[in-house]
Amino acid sequence: MEVNELINLIVNNGFPVAVSAYLLIRLEKQIVSLSSSINKLNTIISAKLGVAVDTESSVKN
Repeated sequence: MEVNELINLIVNNGFPVAVSAYLLIRLEKQIVSLSSSINKLNTIISAKLGVAVDTESSVKN
């Protein structure tokens, strides 16, 4: 998101909407990273317990 787009968003829609959009865009990478870590942890725990887990059905694009 460029500065001009952010300023235009603030002017047209208000400050709370702009802050919410900025935070959602910024946190998306962290959410994807956490989701990947949880899936890896699930696989490791399942392997240690000897339980077969279908990891493909839990991943949604």
